Amino acid sequence: MQRLVLFDLDDTLIDRRRALEASVARLASRHGLAPDGRADVLERLEKRATIADFSVIRRLHGLTAPARELWRDYLSDMAALASCPEGVLEGLDELKGRGWRVGIATNGCADIQRAKLSATGIALHVHSVCVSAEVGVRKPDPRLFVAAAELCGAVPGNGGWMVGNDPAKDISGGRAAGLATLWIGDPLRWPAGLPAPDRTAPTALRAIRLLLDLTA
Repeated sequence: MQRLVLFDLDDTLIDRRRALEASVARLASRHGLAPDGRADVLERLEKRATIADFSVIRRLHGLTAPARELWRDYLSDMAALASCPEGVLEGLDELKGRGWRVGIATNGCADIQRAKLSATGIALHVHSVCVSAEVGVRKPDPRLFVAAAELCGAVPGNGGWMVGNDPAKDISGGRAAGLATLWIGDPLRWPAGLPAPDRTAPTALRAIRLLLDLTA
């Protein structure tokens, strides 16, 4: 099996939920949203966010700022508030030093995903980044994993690992693309009815250590 590993970004390498809550709090403060308005915006942006969502938010909540300005502020806030756990960047470098090809395979808007990757420094510690909006397919579509492998200079179908927190998008999708899978989560919370991942780890850093141990 080739030494290829693809990592999900949100809630795998960074804590998207915490950054999202803080970004929405900033938006609410900036524009005087009431608590119920803040809760509505959080719910609308929970799964993913695009500039079109801010057009809807602007209309529903009577905001005067243009949707593009709201979107720019959101991008800036999410990038500033995104954080990578201690030790992860060094772990990515260690994988590379051991001969692994390391890539990011993420769903989302290119603007915001690349802003988070740049702000956290992750972009400098991987070989490549594959964003769904740039390739026209989303996880769990196997074609996204194939594209991510190719961007890493790896051979699709020749093995490797997918590491992520989403059982369907990351684990089932990675398996369908022919990758071994490593789930970030609690094994006791694995959804019934889905084939189990090959390995589990509680955090991205522990997942990296597990991969390094496999090739020690």
